[in-house]
Amino acid sequence: MKGGAVEAVQVSSRDNNADPSVGLSRGISILDLILRIIATVGTLASAVVMATTEQTLPIFSQFIFRAQYNDLPTLTFFVIANSIVGGYLVLFLPLSIFHIIRPSAKISRIICLVFDTVMLALIIAGASSATAIVYLAHHGNSNANWLAICQQFKSFCQRISGSLIGSFGAAVLLFFIIIISAVSIYRAAG
Repeated sequence: MKGGAVEAVQVSSRDNNADPSVGLSRGISILDLILRIIATVGTLASAVVMATTEQTLPIFSQFIFRAQYNDLPTLTFFVIANSIVGGYLVLFLPLSIFHIIRPSAKISRIICLVFDTVMLALIIAGASSATAIVYLAHHGNSNANWLAICQQFKSFCQRISGSLIGSFGAAVLLFFIIIISAVSIYRAAG
């Protein structure tokens, strides 16, 4: 009986002296999961807002002008890029949860780091190209005789501008996720 009590005390003292770096790694993994969830919402919301953006402007009774996102291939690319990144983030959420359970996993973190970097490049490409079109919609280009359309299509321009904000916000979060993954890999290796 006495030997069993001593053994139970030894086990509990080992649990109390757990490695604090495991707790820090778990905390970093939790932060990674939270950032991924927020980035997922940002990318998917940006894609939905852009894909549902259209405005009709009746001028006289015979002419109807319509602005839709799919009138411009750049905005279509923006929707596709945000949808791909959002889908990727949703698919990799279970892996992020796995990293909370097993903070010392290295190979899966390296895989995430590589894919996160590719997705960051994709979302930046989509958001940057759409930004150029949104700039032209707001300001036009007198050298090319392109008129600014945002004076007439205010709702359309507000929605696509808001969609860009969500996409760039998700890109910033992906950047921080990449840094967090690199720190986690470094901590696991050392």
